[in-house]
Amino acid sequence: MKELLNLITPEEALKLLKSNFKVSLKATEIELSQAFGKILAEPVKALENIPPFSRSTVDGYAVFAEDTFGATETFPVLLKLKGEIGMGEVPEFALGPGEAVRIFTGGALPEGADSVVMVEHTELFDSETVSVLKPVAPGENVIAAGEDFKEGEVVLEKGTRIRPQELGVLAALGYSKVTVYNSLKVGIISTGDELVPVETKLKPGQIRDTNAYLLVGRILDLGMQPVYFGIVPDRFEELIKAIKKALLETDIVLLSGGTSMGVKDMVVDAINSLGTPGVLFHGLAIKPGKPTIGGGINGKPILGLPGHPASALMVFERIGVPFLRYLSGLKSSYQPRVKATLTLNLPSKTGQEDLYRVMLTQKEQGYLATPILGKSGLINTLTRADGYVMVPLDIEGLHAGEEVEVILF
Repeated sequence: MKELLNLITPEEALKLLKSNFKVSLKATEIELSQAFGKILAEPVKALENIPPFSRSTVDGYAVFAEDTFGATETFPVLLKLKGEIGMGEVPEFALGPGEAVRIFTGGALPEGADSVVMVEHTELFDSETVSVLKPVAPGENVIAAGEDFKEGEVVLEKGTRIRPQELGVLAALGYSKVTVYNSLKVGIISTGDELVPVETKLKPGQIRDTNAYLLVGRILDLGMQPVYFGIVPDRFEELIKAIKKALLETDIVLLSGGTSMGVKDMVVDAINSLGTPGVLFHGLAIKPGKPTIGGGINGKPILGLPGHPASALMVFERIGVPFLRYLSGLKSSYQPRVKATLTLNLPSKTGQEDLYRVMLTQKEQGYLATPILGKSGLINTLTRADGYVMVPLDIEGLHAGEEVEVILF
């Protein structure tokens, strides 16, 4: 007798998946110019102090701060000019008591100087003397040597995704090459006798393969590599053949469709027949996405997503995205989110996590989140949504006017 769905929470499902599968991607050294979007496979350390010298953050005069104490517009402090430091020059002299030197933004401070007076707070008294009209504190308008990064310090941790900010840091540190994980390859198999390719003129009972393109787009958005293996009919031998091929060529396999009670036994049997650990769970305490399957075959994970597009995308967002980020080597699975005020009541059943797609509207007082209500098979509910609100397992819904967290697509 075939077992009925045994529902577990999305968090339990993620824990099961992560405990059974580890990051196993190979690492490659690549040029910095090709590193955007990649994930660091090893920590990056500062090879030297950054900046390597104390530098000015303003145009003005490098001084010893104590010499300026008490300066006012009425009673300025007079300092002897000792010259000028050009950009890119290394000062070959030290600053003595009662002296100042002209300096520009980014210029290197001479020995003996600990601060910079902005040019706006000075006046030239004569060709050899500058009047300081306002005092400065030690370290004011200066970035000290090593203040940004100290030599030997871990600047970027293993598992960091390289954004424009990280590219800039790596360039500043002198890294022309970095070691990153290879992109995660995600196999996609669509199942169902009713599915046809997108270019097909529909006949009665047919629908175009929507889910594959939803998943391809989201996987590309994550910086991963989708591999589409086409449409497989609801026949056991065909499904086995497609899964075997996908397992050989990718790091994780996504099955879309075939997880409902009508044909779920075939998918479960196919996964269990191909290797261990087999099916780890079948059924989530979540709506939409209840009939989701999770498992693995000889070290490679496999996820079976519902056939309805909204259900497939929502459950993929809830457990697929954080799991793929984990497998890719990313140290954080955080997804961007914003606070917003709910405009409608959202009912929920205790013991079930509900995911509601919402549209965001920006007002003077902040964001409004308007739920987009509709059946899981309706595609229009996806195109209008900016993100989703999660109603936790242990409450019976959310009320209009409540502040909620919207997880962005």
